[in-house]
Formats: sequence, structure tokens, C-alpha cells
Amino acid sequence: MCGISGEIRFDGRPAALSAVEAMAEVLVRRGPDAAGIFAQGRLAFGHRRLSVIDLSSAAQQPMVDAELGLGIVFNGCIYNYPELRAELQAKGYRFFSHGDTEVMLKAYHAWGRRFVERLYGMFAFAIWERDSGRVTLGRDRLGIKPLYLAEIGGGLRFASSLPALLAAGGIDTAIDPVGLHHYMSFHAVVPAPRTILKGVRKLPPATLLTIEPDGARTEETYWTLSFEPRPGDAELSERDWQDAVLASLRKAVERRLVSDVPVGVLLSGGLDSSVIVALLAEAGQTGLKTFSIGFETVGTERGDEFQYSDLIAQRFETDHNKLFIDSSRALPALADCIGAMSEPMVSHDAIGFFLLSQEVARHVKVVQSGQGADEIFAGYHWYPPMMDAADPVGAYAGVFFDRDHREMAEALDPAWLADHDASRAFVEGHFARPGAPGPLEKALRLDTTVMLVEDPVKRVDNMTMAWGLEGRVPFLDHELVELAARVPGRLKVRDGGKWVLKEAARRVVPAEVIDRPKGYFPVPALKYLRGPYLDMVRDVLNQPAARERRLFNPAYVERLLADPEAHITPLRGSKLWQVALLESWLQIHGL
Repeated sequence: MCGISGEIRFDGRPAALSAVEAMAEVLVRRGPDAAGIFAQGRLAFGHRRLSVIDLSSAAQQPMVDAELGLGIVFNGCIYNYPELRAELQAKGYRFFSHGDTEVMLKAYHAWGRRFVERLYGMFAFAIWERDSGRVTLGRDRLGIKPLYLAEIGGGLRFASSLPALLAAGGIDTAIDPVGLHHYMSFHAVVPAPRTILKGVRKLPPATLLTIEPDGARTEETYWTLSFEPRPGDAELSERDWQDAVLASLRKAVERRLVSDVPVGVLLSGGLDSSVIVALLAEAGQTGLKTFSIGFETVGTERGDEFQYSDLIAQRFETDHNKLFIDSSRALPALADCIGAMSEPMVSHDAIGFFLLSQEVARHVKVVQSGQGADEIFAGYHWYPPMMDAADPVGAYAGVFFDRDHREMAEALDPAWLADHDASRAFVEGHFARPGAPGPLEKALRLDTTVMLVEDPVKRVDNMTMAWGLEGRVPFLDHELVELAARVPGRLKVRDGGKWVLKEAARRVVPAEVIDRPKGYFPVPALKYLRGPYLDMVRDVLNQPAARERRLFNPAYVERLLADPEAHITPLRGSKLWQVALLESWLQIHGL
């Protein structure tokens, strides 16, 4: 797990080494163990390394294979690299290292750009062909690893984070009204290729971008998620589906043990992380380090789920670590947490992941976590009503959108309001694509391939990598995701959601965890904004930068400030926090 950056020029000028160094410097926390720069003519690559596989200097990046005429910078982990290495050795390839980076280079040479279809893992990479001058950028199927792009005069830059691109300068940092609309309406989800800034884009998941020396480009999608049944699916019983889910999840968890350093688990106490611990214990893992976090209770809203994480830790005899965060510790950390965000993330639990990752990084370099289960197995409350929705777009927007277009017009200064309901239009377009036959399937596909990428997955990547911690997400193993898409919708939404996963998990997880009320990762202080938290928000919104920027209508902001708890979104978030978080993110990044 690392940070990558680079500049590619098309105008005959040499790449700016200083720009690549500036980007790499911002990525230090993603890769604190080593650094490297490669520059040759019109191209320069930068890399920051977090040593997880092949800890020797032989696996340093940028990696150049002079024999093959290829160079690479790569962020991520390829879980099946030992099998691919053996296959390549059988083809006659010789290796000088023992890690997955060199396997990527040889695989590209052996099988071409579509080598990515053979990869099990998470990745973002840039591969340079010495003889043709061609560069190929790629991103994993579910967008677990980020890759941001910025056009510059006569060239293109890329980096693992948006702030890294800003550090090199020359970026159009104006707010993108469509990106802003998505942030304010689509629960801070800004779908690729957009970001909230006009001058920065991101490579979509499951995408390859090939760039010729003259700047000509070809973009191709190498994987799509289908919810259409396969032949024989109709004959499968409920027990068959449970068997298949458990077997696929077991394999996904096992794959993510590939490492030359210990692997821990973020244990919330919910079903998703608990089943990961159970399967690791089943596989013979002993002394497994697990980590939980809790916050102060606000009113009647409990801020921790320790009773359940303790139960799992005791049942499977893990080396368990609990972190309790009171307001006096969370509040001072918010600025650093927001600074670690590549894009503004409104979810309250970002600060929880940030502080938990700080603690976890003292013990291990790699953790597995349960993100993705709710999206692929229909665990959220809005999925059951989608089964028979007569108006799928309206039903989805009604439960997921933070604001409709009418309220957007009240919230934003007219200069920043998109000229159409951009968020609803995006959902309509996505729902209209083939491959998802019913309303539920349309919602699950959108959430799995867009919302999940741009909210929970990005949050885990940004908050863990802020402390040099690699987060692995077995529920986003692409084979498991493909299987979950085929499971009949009725078996997913039954009894409130995730039924097929719950029933499969009963074979390894205590019933007390499975049958408990659904929990979240609660940070009540950011939902209700009282006392010093409200003071902080008021201060951010009263800064000269905020007044000069004038993104929001003052009357709307005053209405939120007057009674924050009266303005909660359908997803139980604070509208005031959403406004303040965006403004704080812009200020912290000097925008």
C-alpha cells in the first residue's frame, strides 16, 4: 500500500521533477517507509512506500525492468500474486524481487492491458512502455484504491490523493457546480470522473486509460457488475445460496491474509466485522489483533457497541484493543481528520476511523474491515421498499438524498447552483442502464459501484492511509460481489435486510450478534452539534474565506445554526455539519 504520483507531457518538454517531488511529499503518510523518483524525458513517476509484501529494497518503486522496457508505480495489493508469479515463471519470466509489483510488470508484458482481469486485489497503477512511450493508468474493479487526474498545459498529472495534485500547482481550483450539487444532495457522493473541483478528475473504477506520446487517449471499462441471473441460478435453494455466500466470503478473507507483516481486524461488533474474525479463527489464526472504538453517549444515542465487540473478542480469543474517545479528544483531531480527506466526506464516522487508525497503526500495518456488506447484501433500510417501487428513482431519492433540488436553491448562492437537478439526473441515467432488471437491483448496483466507492470505501482508504495503515475489504472481493448480485433480491431484503448473509453467518458467529438491532458507527457529537462542536462550526462559517466564497445563502446557514437538531437528513446526518465540513475542507486545503 503506497502513494503514487506522476507527470506525463505531450508538448516535447521534460516532465517537471519538482512537481512530482511536491506531490510525493504530500503522500508521505500513505507511504512512510521509503521514497523513490524516476524521471526520463517527458515522464516522471513518484512513489511513497508502505512495506507490506517483500520488505526488501528489491521491491522499491518506481520499479523499472530494463529487460522488458517497462516501468511502474503501483498502489495496492494483489492477493493472487504468488499464483500469477508461478504462471509467469512457467512462461520463462525471471524475477528479481518477491513482491506483487514485479508480478504486475511481467503480467502486463505477458498478457497486455487486459492483464487486470487476472488480478484479485485492490490497485491503482501507471505503467510506462519505454519503446512506444505509451502510458497505461488503471484502477481496480470496485475503486478501492484512488487515482486522481489533472490536466495541465501540455500534459497530465496523476496522484493517489487530490491534495497531492494541489501541491504541484497549476490546477483549476474553482468549484464545480455539478460536483457541489452531488455533494449537497447525493449525501456527499460525487461520482467519478467528477470531483468538487473543476480542475481535478478521478479515473473511474474498473477503468484503463491508455495515453499515447502525443496525448491521444483511449479509455475502456474492463469489468461491469451484472444483476442478471446465470443459467442454473433458478434451481438453487436457499441453503445453496447460503453455502455459496459463506464459501466465497471464506475465500475472500483467506486471500487478504497475503502479507509479510501481521494482519489485524477492525471489529465494530456488528455482523460484518464479526464474521471476518470468525472465519479467520476458523482458518487457524491465533493471537489475532482486533480493534474497536467508542464515543460518548449524547442524550439517548449510545456512542459505542463494545458489548458486542467484547463478545466476539472473547468467543474467538482475540488480542482485543478498545479505544474510547471523549469530546475533549475528538474535537482537536477534527482539523487533521478533515485534512486527510482527499474529498470532503460528510459521514460522522470519519473521525472515528481516523482516530482508530492512529491507534491501530501502533500495533499492525494491515487490517481487514467489514465495509461493503450492506451495499452488496442489501443491509440498509431503503432496500426493502425498493423491491416493488413503482417510481424507483423517486423512491431512492426520497430515502437517500439529503436535499431535493428545491432546497438546493435555498441552500446555495445562485452563482453556484447547477442549472438542472444534476443528482437526480445521474440516478435516472444509472437506473436506465441494462444489467439490473428490477428497482432493488438498480439501487444495489448504484450503491455498490458508485455510492460505496465514493463514501465508505474512500473513507476507509483516506483515514487508514493517513496513519500508514493498509485497510483490506473482503466483502469487496469481486467474485463475492458478483455472487451477491446474483442472489435473488427476496433473499437479501428478508427480515430487514442481509438475510442470506445472516443465515450463512449463523454457522460461525454467535446469534446474539446476528439478531441484534442494526447498529451504525455512531459519533453523536457530530450529529447533534452542541457546545464546543457548535462553536467550531460557527467559527468555520464566519471565517473571512467563507464570507468571501459565499457558497451558501446566509439566511439558510442562519436557519441551520439557530436549531441544528431540527435539520437532520433522511440518512440521519446533520445538514449543518455537511455545510460546515465542506467549508472547513476548502479552508484547510487553502482553497
